[in-house]
Amino acid sequence: MAKKAKGNRVQVILECTEHKASGLPGTSRYITTKNRKVTTGRLELKKYNPILKRMTVHKEIK
Repeated sequence: MAKKAKGNRVQVILECTEHKASGLPGTSRYITTKNRKVTTGRLELKKYNPILKRMTVHKEIK
């Protein structure tokens, strides 16, 4: 049997900010988890954008 998840870790979606602002078609999104108690604000990480072919800032959406 699988363990029940505690309420602290949640799944979040990260979306590229540079790609969104450029107006090009398509999106670059990643799914990750964060600890809700430790990281109360929105998550912001540098991730690879395959459409722009470089590392860009991805911010948490929703």
